[in-house]
Amino acid sequence: MNTIIQSNLKTLQKTSILLSNLTNEELSNNSVSPYYSSLGCHIRHILDFYDCVLNINSKKRIDLTARKRNNNVECNCEDAEQYLNIIINKLNKIDCKAEDKIFVIDDLGLGKIEIQYTLGAVFAQANSHAIHHYAIINYILDNLGIKFQDADFGYNPTTPRPKINLN
Repeated sequence: MNTIIQSNLKTLQKTSILLSNLTNEELSNNSVSPYYSSLGCHIRHILDFYDCVLNINSKKRIDLTARKRNNNVECNCEDAEQYLNIIINKLNKIDCKAEDKIFVIDDLGLGKIEIQYTLGAVFAQANSHAIHHYAIINYILDNLGIKFQDADFGYNPTTPRPKINLN
């Protein structure tokens, strides 16, 4: 489980670096089409996913539909950093096994369902989910003309990199 948690922490560290390079105006700018979502909206969504996972109840259930959706996190870098630090602190205190059976409640489009998972699987999903949203964040950054110097940002480790010829 340690490797899975360390991978999640490494991924989430990118959020901290990004937030330290943004203004509140950039964080909350929702002018990029086609979805008009802000960088902060995606960061809040990533952190809400982790928050749901980390709030597993005594019956070993995680409800991915019980998101906090704190709008302050979407428009204030300091609030987003505080939320991120809460998630990181909780991840650092995880003491369980990857193969521990849990139940995840989610809505896949036809209403809420309960699915059996392992704790390792849900943390692997959380990591991939964050990277997926980093790709969208990268698209928004590019359209806003904001440079973020991280060649791995938004790329899943298993994704082949495109060879771009700039000549």
